Amino acid sequence: MSVAETEDVYAAIEKTAGLLNVPCAREKFGPVLDAFEPFEGGVIFSATAGARGGDLDLTIQVPRAIPDPYAHALERGLLPRTDHPVGSLLSDLDGRGFVEEYLIDVGVVGGLNKVYVHFPHAVQGVAALSSVPSMPPALAANADFFARHDLDGVAMIAIDYRNETTNLYFPTPGGMEPETVASMLRETGLPEPEEELLESVRKTFRVYFTLGWNSSRIDRVSFARPLDMPLVKARVEPEMVRFLTGSPYTYDGERFSISIVKWSPEGQWFNAGSYYQFGPLQREVFKRIRG
Repeated sequence: MSVAETEDVYAAIEKTAGLLNVPCAREKFGPVLDAFEPFEGGVIFSATAGARGGDLDLTIQVPRAIPDPYAHALERGLLPRTDHPVGSLLSDLDGRGFVEEYLIDVGVVGGLNKVYVHFPHAVQGVAALSSVPSMPPALAANADFFARHDLDGVAMIAIDYRNETTNLYFPTPGGMEPETVASMLRETGLPEPEEELLESVRKTFRVYFTLGWNSSRIDRVSFARPLDMPLVKARVEPEMVRFLTGSPYTYDGERFSISIVKWSPEGQWFNAGSYYQFGPLQREVFKRIRG
């Protein structure tokens, strides 16, 4: 990517942060982006509504020339070194030979926090992933839960180094029935959902679960679907609406955005993502969703 195109990405970040009223100091997030240039693949902007917000997150495809993004980040002081199993998970997964691409998650305010391990053409079963040495034991502990809800194929794992958690992403190409979602939430002890939110999950294309190493419980359940603006607009602050209607994008046609409703013991909240630029694998997902 040329210098001019790189500057376009930075300008888009600054504009989007402004829509969210997020402070945007290039000297804070710039070193992370500089370490992972060029931006030749997917770039996604995302934000969280309410008290959990306050940042603009950037999901960026890692160039092929960087074979180990975690080691790359450690060498540049972008993440703290740790003896926790979270620090071994990426290399343990990569050693299995099924990883297709990496992405990173960077907060404009908070810095680098996650690495995504993406393998959509080689989905992995719960049993196989449970055997990975550094995987949270909570995955195996909840194997029966996933089986009861017909969830077995994991296509992506997010490794959150700062919170010492993982997200496991299960594609749901046929959507999900509200009764199934209600059952999931009851079984995990999560708050009773609104009827309208339950109905909205019929178009879910991906459900993911947050697990940690300190307990066997499922910490959070999240459902991603194409953006339902009326549903979201009624539940978020004005700056989130500005973000979802005004963030820049580089492709032809309408902007593609997703809304994610998340449930944890503390309640429910929304996250939303707007695609600035598609990588090849993200474009495949987009085409499947759009039909």
